[in-house]
Amino acid sequence: MRLNVVFRYMGIVLLILAAFMAVSAGVSWYNDMDSSFYPLLLSALLTSLLGIMPLIFVERQPRISNKEGFGIVVGSWLMACIVGTFPYLIWGGEFSLVNAWFESVSGFTTTGASILNDVESLPRGLMFWRIASTWIGGMGVVMFALVILPTYGASRMMYSGGEISQLAKDNYHYRTKVVVRILMVVYVGLTAIFTLLLHGVGMCWFDALCHAMSSTATSGFSTHSASVAHFDSLAVELIMMTSLAISGIHFGLIYATVMGKRNNIFRSEVTRFYLSMLVVGSVLIALSLWVGRFYPTFWTSLRHGAFQFVSIVTTSGFATTDTTVWAPFAVMVLIFGSFVCACSGSTTGGLKVNRILLAFKMLRVQLRQRLHPNAVIRIRMDGIVQSGETLHGVSFFIVAYLLIIFAGTLLQALLGQDLMTAFSGSLASMSNVGPGFGDVGSMGNYGGLSSVSKLIHTTLMLLGRLEIFGLLQFFMFRWWK
Repeated sequence: MRLNVVFRYMGIVLLILAAFMAVSAGVSWYNDMDSSFYPLLLSALLTSLLGIMPLIFVERQPRISNKEGFGIVVGSWLMACIVGTFPYLIWGGEFSLVNAWFESVSGFTTTGASILNDVESLPRGLMFWRIASTWIGGMGVVMFALVILPTYGASRMMYSGGEISQLAKDNYHYRTKVVVRILMVVYVGLTAIFTLLLHGVGMCWFDALCHAMSSTATSGFSTHSASVAHFDSLAVELIMMTSLAISGIHFGLIYATVMGKRNNIFRSEVTRFYLSMLVVGSVLIALSLWVGRFYPTFWTSLRHGAFQFVSIVTTSGFATTDTTVWAPFAVMVLIFGSFVCACSGSTTGGLKVNRILLAFKMLRVQLRQRLHPNAVIRIRMDGIVQSGETLHGVSFFIVAYLLIIFAGTLLQALLGQDLMTAFSGSLASMSNVGPGFGDVGSMGNYGGLSSVSKLIHTTLMLLGRLEIFGLLQFFMFRWWK
């Protein structure tokens, strides 16, 4: 393992972050040089210095090993979260060291949870950096896994599940040039389209851009403490739901559909399962709310139920109402959505629809083999036969995922939290959803939790975003030898 090589390519990532800090400083300057201008400018300079040093002293290497590629990916995520605290710490306000770390990790992992009690009190420049960090985090899943690493094809570098699941990599293969187009057309294109749509229904340009960036990254960071409820607009909610639902689909499939390829959204078994789940879950919640008389009409119930379910499943966590007061059945459906979430290859977190669908198929095969012990039954998904290694990996991941959520719940309960807050908060952090229930509900935040509790939540966020084993392997000393 050549650590100098790892640091060199981490430096490139830091320079990208510094550029976004400079853009945020530009936003501050445009808004009469608000109080975040100098913190953002100083942060950009410090981050640039950290990024340029390894580029000066370490030569570019034509070949990079698998371990080094893995170290670049995970190390870049951790370093991004560290330097992401600079603007918050220098600006001050509610941002203590722990709070700044929480907000930075929540942004880059696209979790969207916050410690802020009054988002509107942030200056425009710092508010934009907050949104930019989550947009970078969403793009990072695509950029590191589908753009940067494949450019070093001569080294046959593999990223070993460091950023996206193996399921997302196995089923869709692209050349580097096509991958760049996927990034540009899908991620940046969706952001631009939904910015225009949101502005068209009444949002100012700043709010429209910030919410489009956040929804495409499936984060949930908003420019208002009341989230999407601030706008009280059905048109805004419909556009946001569409943006979130699309952003939860495998980016490769979106690209293939736009380009008229045969392997597209309409032929994908996983996508059909995902979209069907969104519809069924929304209707079930709406019926529960309507029967329970939480809202006067079924359509009002459907409006709030559908938005919240789509928001939770796509791990964005935007809110239009307080879900903590909903009927237990509706809450259980939302918790189910927090477990499953959207598709591999998107910017979402959670177990992913792909794994849940494979788990159902494995269960069905086990039942059939009990009736026909000698039968050889192959499991297919989207027409591709799944290997035993993939199926074993899915089972192992689900078990590890549930165990970590249980451990997180136990630790939070030991810190004095009620069971619902401890469990839903741990689940929301691990799935990168953001809001849970209890004290961390859709209209609340994580600001009232203890410093230890916040650190536990940030650990869960990173574990969830890096697919558990990526982060754990990074901290195994034997692996670095």
